[in-house]
Amino acid sequence: MFFNTWADLFRVLLIGVLAYAGLVILLRVSGKRTLSKMNAFDLIITVALGSTLATAILSKQTALAESLTAFAVLVALQYVVAWSSTHWGFFNRLVKSEPKLLYYQGTMLRQAMRQERVVEVEMLQAVRSSGFSSLADVDAVIIETDGSFSVVSTSGERRETALQDVRGMGENRRRELQTP
Repeated sequence: MFFNTWADLFRVLLIGVLAYAGLVILLRVSGKRTLSKMNAFDLIITVALGSTLATAILSKQTALAESLTAFAVLVALQYVVAWSSTHWGFFNRLVKSEPKLLYYQGTMLRQAMRQERVVEVEMLQAVRSSGFSSLADVDAVIIETDGSFSVVSTSGERRETALQDVRGMGENRRRELQTP
């Protein structure tokens, strides 16, 4: 139960080091985007890579070559999805959600909060985590495509062009933001 054989421990050590090295090499070759957290698919790939690494290390039935092949398949799939989403708008909309406005200029957008399953306490936590003690200092709170919150502070000049792609802004607000 606590110890089987020295050979088992040596196998875990050897396969662990080799699988880890193989994964690091694949990640370096594939680029920074492979482990980004830009959308749900990126998160799935990251979790799947971790699960595959654990299986490679602990499962006697999985050969090192099979694990390295699984890493390569996951990295290749992530590359294909990322490439496709940057080249085809319909594919991008298929795999990525849009950022959504939850709070804007003193108003909590309750319907948007319900749709995104965000409660007021969570939004206030995001505001506090961003260093604000008052909603009066906050112009907008957005739930991003990866589920994180962005808090935009008020500024003297109202030209928040970073908000123009956020769902919930409405066309009138978008036009206001684009005019100098």
